Amino acid sequence: MAWIYLENGTLLEAKSFGADVTAVGEIVFNTSMSGYQEIISDPSYAGQFITFTMPEIGNVGVNAQDMESIGAFAKGIIVRQYQKRPSSFRAEAALDAFLKEHGVMGLCDVDTRFLTKMIRKEGSMMMIASSTISDRETLKRMLAEAPRIEQINYIEEVSTKTPYVHSHGVYDPVHFCYNEAPKPEARIVAIDFGIKHNILNELTQAGLHVEVLPNNFNADELIERKKAGEIDGVFLSNGPGDPLVLTNEHAQIRKLIAAKMPIFGICLGHQLLSISHGYDTFKLKFGHHGGNHPVKNLSSGVVEITAQNHNYNVPESITEIADVTHVNLFDQTIEGLRYKNSPIFSVQHHPESSPGPKESHYIFSEFLSLLTAH
Repeated sequence: MAWIYLENGTLLEAKSFGADVTAVGEIVFNTSMSGYQEIISDPSYAGQFITFTMPEIGNVGVNAQDMESIGAFAKGIIVRQYQKRPSSFRAEAALDAFLKEHGVMGLCDVDTRFLTKMIRKEGSMMMIASSTISDRETLKRMLAEAPRIEQINYIEEVSTKTPYVHSHGVYDPVHFCYNEAPKPEARIVAIDFGIKHNILNELTQAGLHVEVLPNNFNADELIERKKAGEIDGVFLSNGPGDPLVLTNEHAQIRKLIAAKMPIFGICLGHQLLSISHGYDTFKLKFGHHGGNHPVKNLSSGVVEITAQNHNYNVPESITEIADVTHVNLFDQTIEGLRYKNSPIFSVQHHPESSPGPKESHYIFSEFLSLLTAH
């Protein structure tokens, strides 16, 4: 057995699988119909419990190929029904073993429809889950004493500690191998705030030489390397938590902006660019998490189905310095920006989404075009 206590006072019983722990985090819901391993291994979920609206989870197991990072950083997952025995020829282990390996809690036999409707009505909230503690008052006290997600810098946990070069392209599911990357036409530095493997795959597949640096990068060094012709631009990755707490990163990005460095940002990178330009982000009621969100490309008029994973958004006032390129059709929030007087653009959604959808992959080619033009 396990117990879930939410900060609105709701106490639920569940069955436990995965890691046998007591954990505190923010509860969100994800509406994707597939790709649970990719979701769980996305570093952007650090500090969160993921409620899956797909009712059955675990049926295809897990495998090394579908990892989006080196581990799993979510606090836990909440599912309606957990399938113990996977039935996929690609499965290398059961989800239960995977969660135990990475210290992630699993909670099943939960009315996830009830939880999702609650989150939609009341917004994302903090929660505590335990496989050993059932007393409401004890859980309430432990939750109240724990830091909130917006008070924690999870970037320090998920970012790489040492630089490295990423060399292969996207994965070929037909031949079960990575595509050989084309000859690079430009060289970039990718700043890792919790970068997903498939972002790196898409960048190299687009024709870029990709060097990955930790979050504590030095902007002055990158500016000098740009002047020396060693790099052509910078990519700012996705990542977890509240972008407003990343004050060191803001200062470094402001230097890149002032130097007219060509920059492309995705998700957290998109938000950090807004903040570094002087336009603070705000928290959405329950965020956007799923693989089925319609986004309109305002240049082409095409509606793209996109993958999303964020709780924060850039303000409408940023149109003073940037043109909106993409809009979310669920709530009309900004999904893409191109800055007016700088070689900088960014998107809030995930054009590299794995397992899909793949309708926004063209954005990586646009980054290459920006680099070759500057």
